Amino acid sequence: MTESEISSVKAGKKVTLLGLFINTFLILLKFSAGIIGDSQALIADAVHSISDLFTDAVVLLGIKIGGKPPDEEHHFGHARIETLASAIIGLALIGTAVYLGFDAALNIHGHTEYHPTGIALIGAGLSIALKEALYRYTVLIGRRIKSQLIVANAWHHRSDALSSIAVLLGVGGTLIKPSWHILDACAALIVSFFIIKVGLDILWKTLREFTDTAPRPEVIKEIMQCSLSVEGVMDAHDLRVRTSGGFYQVEIHIVVDGQMAVVEGHRIAKAVERCLVEEMDTLDRVIVHVDPAEEG
Repeated sequence: MTESEISSVKAGKKVTLLGLFINTFLILLKFSAGIIGDSQALIADAVHSISDLFTDAVVLLGIKIGGKPPDEEHHFGHARIETLASAIIGLALIGTAVYLGFDAALNIHGHTEYHPTGIALIGAGLSIALKEALYRYTVLIGRRIKSQLIVANAWHHRSDALSSIAVLLGVGGTLIKPSWHILDACAALIVSFFIIKVGLDILWKTLREFTDTAPRPEVIKEIMQCSLSVEGVMDAHDLRVRTSGGFYQVEIHIVVDGQMAVVEGHRIAKAVERCLVEEMDTLDRVIVHVDPAEEG
């Protein structure tokens, strides 16, 4: 493992452990404020936060295993473990959203009334501030180290902030006018649909990785242009690209003069490899095959 990879793993672990600490604090805060402040919505939000502890554990496991180098049983490394962990987070988001939405729908149907106090409002406000800050920091780290897993976990933090916004609106509306108690359930139902959308997006990305779906046409074009720009490359074909752990793995055939020495063909292949690595910072590995040009 290179220094850059070790640094990325450490950054991923650090931001996830920070999230684990904040999530534990928020669970205690929400349960306490919900019970003291007589807010069923905030207590339900605390249950939502428990799912964050689960996903943080999944992320740490994904980082630990996914960052391992190739071995005898995993010739291409363990990056797909990180992809699997991202899929679990996506499922956790959808499951949490379905729970919140179903609970909100039941409250709307049953005209359930709650009479929360200002303590519940403060608890929801603190939760929003902390989770939004945690989301921004986590997504920043995830994009910097190019980890789909960390970015997915950041969106789980954002989903918790959104559900707390629903609680804030519901509690605030009830405090302003007790007859508006239905606002809590309506806001929670709307937020649940947003969370489901995020979860489905994450699942779709992981599905594309698991099925070795080719990247966007722009990526393919960039790889071909870079390869053909190297002096000595007459043509390029049979380009294959797949994604693993958020990084591209490339295999390409280049055509060179059939009369040149093997060592010269090897030098050109290495030049193509360097070009791709320098131009694209999302590459994991590049395999360049050298084919001789046919006579005539």
